[in-house]
Amino acid sequence: MQQKNLVIVESPAKAKTIEKFLGKDYKVCSSYGHIRDLAKKGLGIDVEGGFVPDYEVAADKNKLVADLRKLSAEAESVWLASDEDREGEAIAWHLTQVLDLPVENTKRIVFHEITKQAILDAIAAPRTVDMNLVNAQQARRVLDRLVGFELSPVLWKKVKPSLSAGRVQSVAVRLIVEREREIINFKAVPFYKVTARFVAGDSSVKAELDRKFDTKEAAVAFLQSCAGADFKVLSIESKPAEKFPAPPFTTSTLQQEAGRKLSMSVGQTMSVAQKLYESGRITYMRTDSVNLSKQAMYAAKEAIIGLYGEEYHSWRAYKTKSKGAQEAHEAIRPSYLDRQTIEGTTAEKRLYELIWKRTVASQMAPAKIDKTIVTIEIGGHTERFTAVGEQVKFDGFMKLYSESTDDEAETENATLPAMTQGQELPLVDMVATQKFTQQPYRYSEALLVKRLEELGIGRPSTYAPTISTIIARGYIIKQNKEGVKRPYVQVTLAKGKLTEKTHSEVVGKEKGKLSPTDIGMLVNDYLEKQFPSILDYNFTATVEKEFDLIAEGKEQWNKMIEEFYGPFHQSVDSALGAQIEHNSSVRQLGVDPVSGLPVSARIGRYGPMVQIGGENGDKARFASLKKDQLIATITLEEALELFALPRNLGKYGDEDIVVGVGKFGPYIRYGAKFVSLTKADDPYTVTVERAIELIEQKKAQDKSNKEPIKRFDGVDDLVIMSGIYGPYIQCAGKNYRIPKSKDPMAMTIDECRALVAKSKK
Repeated sequence: MQQKNLVIVESPAKAKTIEKFLGKDYKVCSSYGHIRDLAKKGLGIDVEGGFVPDYEVAADKNKLVADLRKLSAEAESVWLASDEDREGEAIAWHLTQVLDLPVENTKRIVFHEITKQAILDAIAAPRTVDMNLVNAQQARRVLDRLVGFELSPVLWKKVKPSLSAGRVQSVAVRLIVEREREIINFKAVPFYKVTARFVAGDSSVKAELDRKFDTKEAAVAFLQSCAGADFKVLSIESKPAEKFPAPPFTTSTLQQEAGRKLSMSVGQTMSVAQKLYESGRITYMRTDSVNLSKQAMYAAKEAIIGLYGEEYHSWRAYKTKSKGAQEAHEAIRPSYLDRQTIEGTTAEKRLYELIWKRTVASQMAPAKIDKTIVTIEIGGHTERFTAVGEQVKFDGFMKLYSESTDDEAETENATLPAMTQGQELPLVDMVATQKFTQQPYRYSEALLVKRLEELGIGRPSTYAPTISTIIARGYIIKQNKEGVKRPYVQVTLAKGKLTEKTHSEVVGKEKGKLSPTDIGMLVNDYLEKQFPSILDYNFTATVEKEFDLIAEGKEQWNKMIEEFYGPFHQSVDSALGAQIEHNSSVRQLGVDPVSGLPVSARIGRYGPMVQIGGENGDKARFASLKKDQLIATITLEEALELFALPRNLGKYGDEDIVVGVGKFGPYIRYGAKFVSLTKADDPYTVTVERAIELIEQKKAQDKSNKEPIKRFDGVDDLVIMSGIYGPYIQCAGKNYRIPKSKDPMAMTIDECRALVAKSKK
């Protein structure tokens, strides 16, 4: 029977959801993402012929394309329903090309949410494929291929084999490298902050002095001068203030807030949001807009009044401020605001709840706060103490949701007791505490997204793949740091006497922050020197604006590529011809006190390493850096410690146990056998007891692998074994793979014989 309507979407999950809303006259199929891409062999672009892309269908999509061709040929109407951004528009256009559908006549439908009404409204008002949006996507794809294809070979020849570069990725790496260098060059400067506690009626008041002291001596002198001084309330200033809710989520703010509140990576956030969208739970998750539809605002009003009452509701329309916002969509919001919770995975539930709260809170009344500032004078001094208090008179939106901040040192202002001007405040104690200037913070994934957005680099769809790419390439690592203890001094004045104590605090503790690797820093430095325009923030942001002009039909995409390519190609030729200073990447650390030979650090064949000797014909010794060490910061002492490997831990039986680090990571050598250390084991500190435990585990594992997991009565030449790639049949000294669909423990002797007969060795 001929199908009246064929609807093609990107994902099976989206197809399943849409199919529920359309009748029997519609068949919904999935293209499983992009149906074709630039040819993998060669550049895939005809540079001489006007930068015409050479597209090819991926080998694993050939059967799918054949099936879609058959279905589209049989259907009366084909509807292309890919996502409503540039990437989705490109998918729709590629489908017209591959399925031989006329672009000008094929029905293209878009919707911001997968609800029955949205789908029916889209069906009622189809359009054609927007070639301006397609060309904007083509321009990005072609430009990124040209940059990657031409830069990567330069890196192979001039820096290290197997490296690669990308337009937006390289700029993201630059941000992280620059921040790391700021941290390396930072020197903490100590200062003294003075606080005091006073008696105010039946309560106490904590206040802070309006100046800082550079030295302990100056702070102590001030405390001494305050012994016996009178303290009075000089002024009390109270002023009402209002706090307003944050706007509904855009892609970037969702990534940031999910990172802060839920500890989700940018990639994880987008993956979960995609599932929520495709199952009809939320609106489209790639958007620059903070706008809410009137329907959503009315639904939010109903939810707020039902939960908290009329006084908690406040109409609020948000307008998108970001420059070059890609398409005028809605913000990310629940499709049905009357659903406060959903069924699904834990991650889906938590992200949905965050989106629901943020959306509803954006339509709630502001919080009303009384802020009080009390200034306290010191007899005989010009300095003043200040006490600040906040009292929430009406919680408003804060009853449901408050936005997190990136400032980890957030302080809360307590409620102050009643005081009057001129009131005397007896001193309880005064404390001068040693503080240190804060080093610049490393980027979290969410903060990196925020910074890229501020610079106008990338778009909602590019942030997650950009971060995952630079981590996968080994240019950046995401890691936790334990921090180190730092002593600080505290001097207290109480009852006219001074006492001094030394305390300690942990500094530098980090969770999930991004740091550059040595190879990331090396690649960044080379690209910055040879291709300054590619790593220039303004250039990268300008390119994004040009993509926007192409999307609006105001600029020709291949003309834009042509203007970029000429100077870029010349700079590539120049870089290939330039001589590189090979010693520039070697850092001299000092001299080994034992041998008197120079110690240096550099990138070696297997990664970052330190070297003793080897510069004057003598034989060099090498050692790999630890994961948390950088060539730029490693000290001579730390480098010499690395040569403690290989370590001889002692004997086990008649064999020596030796710990070392090789090409495949840390290992234990026991006689002629090798056992890998686990990620939790440090080769520099692992004990002989732990080494023996790992050796015995390996012996037991090897023994179990040699024993059959199934035998057959009366049959000696055929058994089923367990190998590192799964169960297999061993017959007459030869091995035969068992298909995954078969349960090896349930197989009969006849089934095994049949499998052996038709299998290859």
